[in-house]
Amino acid sequence: MSLWNLVVKGGVIMIPIFLAGVLTLAIVIERLLSLKNAEIDNEKFIKEIEDHLKRRKIKEALQLCEDQDKPVPRVIKAGLLKSDRSREEIKESIDDAANHEIPVLEKYLGIIATIATIAPLLGLLGTVTGLIKAFMVIEAKGGLVNPGELAGGIWEALVTTVAGLTVAIPAYLAYNYFVSRVNNIILQMEKSATRLIDILFFLKSEEEEI
Repeated sequence: MSLWNLVVKGGVIMIPIFLAGVLTLAIVIERLLSLKNAEIDNEKFIKEIEDHLKRRKIKEALQLCEDQDKPVPRVIKAGLLKSDRSREEIKESIDDAANHEIPVLEKYLGIIATIATIAPLLGLLGTVTGLIKAFMVIEAKGGLVNPGELAGGIWEALVTTVAGLTVAIPAYLAYNYFVSRVNNIILQMEKSATRLIDILFFLKSEEEEI
């Protein structure tokens, strides 16, 4: 039996389940590409920033951030632009930049989480409607029915359950995977910001001693 025939057997509830599956696939592809583009070799990047700062080349450090144009470099750039200010002002600037980046990284994750929750419920709804149809047939026939007459309702009940779980399980796994990757990028932001502040104030202390 073809996939289309299964969808037809599942009844009208298969429409939102199918759409949820298509939407999940589209979001997964978009997030894979987006998060891949957002990641960098953090250790290498912050080391290059440190080298520029030790040579007092702020412009070169800023240019490096602009060339990368990714979440971590953008956060570091925000701190560099305030490099002549107090620690609190630098940290506030970095926090503001990070608060702008995080929602971009988490984009669409709420939709995947919602699909992972709703898809099995839609499958359950289809199961209930399918069983209702089967019992309606039994009632109409006065209880004298053969299995073939119940097949339509049973098909709908089973197919929608399977379809709901087929969408929900990958959506749930994708959600957790993307949350893990986003959290890793956020952690890199925090580490880089802390290291930047330490570098800036270490260099300032050296200048004061001189």
